[in-house]
Amino acid sequence: MIKFNEIKMGDFLVGEYEGKRWEGEVVNLNGDEKQVCLATEVQEFWFETDDLYPIPLNDATLKQLNFVREDLPDGTVKYKKGSFRMLIKQADDFSHIDIWYRDDKRLNPQIQYIHQLQNHHLQMTKVHLTSEPIV
Repeated sequence: MIKFNEIKMGDFLVGEYEGKRWEGEVVNLNGDEKQVCLATEVQEFWFETDDLYPIPLNDATLKQLNFVREDLPDGTVKYKKGSFRMLIKQADDFSHIDIWYRDDKRLNPQIQYIHQLQNHHLQMTKVHLTSEPIV
């Protein structure tokens, strides 16, 4: 379950209804009812927060967001998208991440899920993190 106050427009989440799960983007929020509308590949659906699940942060999900992976000689991994950077202390171990954008550097901000990364990215860059490539 995800807390309603953690969810922002544009976040990527998974919604479940009657045992079926859909990945989608948050396109609307109803603060009165604490409901979230996800645009999925099928259509837009409204979900209660009890029926929403985060998408884990890992190499595959970062590639879906068009991050470029760079393996460094010391065993660390850097992910890049535009001027935004992430440093993973050990390959495929996302338990400790440092992120930075220009002068804003955050050491181990406890990011475990894509929507948390999107929210940090938005705070730092003032642009929402999407799957669109940066050209």
